[in-house]
Amino acid sequence: MPDYRSAQALAAAPRQLAAALEPHTRPLAETIVREVRREVPEYAGPPGGRFARALTEGIEVAVRHCFRCIGNPRPDHSEWVRQFRQRGRREFAEGRTLDALQAAVRIGGRVAWQYLTPVLRDLGAGPQTLTTAAEAIFAFVDELSATALEGFQAAQHPPGSARDELRRRLAALVLAEPQPDLTGPAADAGWRLPGEVSVIALAHAEGLPAGRLGDDVLAGPDGDRPCLITPSPERALEILSGNWEKPARAAVSPPVPLALAAAAHRLARRGLALPGDVVWCADHLGTLWLRSQDFLAERLSAKYLAPLDAVSDRQRARLGETLLAWLETRGGAPEIARRLHVHPQTVRARLHQLRELFGDRLDDADTRFGLHLVLRRRLGTGERAL
Repeated sequence: MPDYRSAQALAAAPRQLAAALEPHTRPLAETIVREVRREVPEYAGPPGGRFARALTEGIEVAVRHCFRCIGNPRPDHSEWVRQFRQRGRREFAEGRTLDALQAAVRIGGRVAWQYLTPVLRDLGAGPQTLTTAAEAIFAFVDELSATALEGFQAAQHPPGSARDELRRRLAALVLAEPQPDLTGPAADAGWRLPGEVSVIALAHAEGLPAGRLGDDVLAGPDGDRPCLITPSPERALEILSGNWEKPARAAVSPPVPLALAAAAHRLARRGLALPGDVVWCADHLGTLWLRSQDFLAERLSAKYLAPLDAVSDRQRARLGETLLAWLETRGGAPEIARRLHVHPQTVRARLHQLRELFGDRLDDADTRFGLHLVLRRRLGTGERAL
């Protein structure tokens, strides 16, 4: 059984925390089930059916496993691994892609974090414990998705040549989170591992001439999220334009390290919502960030806004809008006060408090850019709570 990052993070937490959280196992699982059924149409069937019972059982197993890993250096992973491999096999057997399951896993992680944050604070958890919990949840989301993918692939028997099959499997592994060691599968499939790749999301894959695109291009798994993975997106698009009878709209991610291919795929999928036959996502990063709903955005929000954890929710909101106004205007207190409809002295007090909380980080250009994007997403799109 491999070492899981989530278990390693939880093992460092105090053991008594596991006993304090154990009564929350069922309520948290039920909360996650309700949200998954509300947000994922494929899982919104009758609440008392076989499918709903299996979903509830799997989520409860996952929650219980997380709690049992707290302060435990040698947890038993076998039950949740069995559950989610079986879930992946069932998705294939019932004719679905893994998209719904992976969406459900991400939603479950988000709901777990929202549920547990106030519970942990009430139990006296400090910033380090909250950070550990967040890291564990994010890691567990990756591990659940990867385990379900293993079951899905084990159940697959698609048509085509042996080489095509190996390349389809390799593409699925490249897009997996966490990404496994690709050395052996890449050698088997005849794909030279590049340092960086771009992911080209396609609106459809009907008639895709994958065999004509060259050895450096992988065609992503069949389903409703078709894509190409390549270190040379311009060349791949040029070949497509002359060999595809039913061309599709495409969105191209910026080049990223191979290990970030899954994140690049998500970005490219969002790019398909923008106008144009071919969307180069690097030209629209700000817009795509503000539209994002995934864990990358939540993770970066936690990173950049961590200093505001030291104040109350009301102060977070006020300091957040003041910080955003300062970042966008870089003006003095009177200008910011006019924008926020408050007294300049109030702005001066808030800016002083922000300087105490963030320190020299406010002088770093990269940090200011990150704060601007995070606050625009949180406050500029109508979310008042940080």
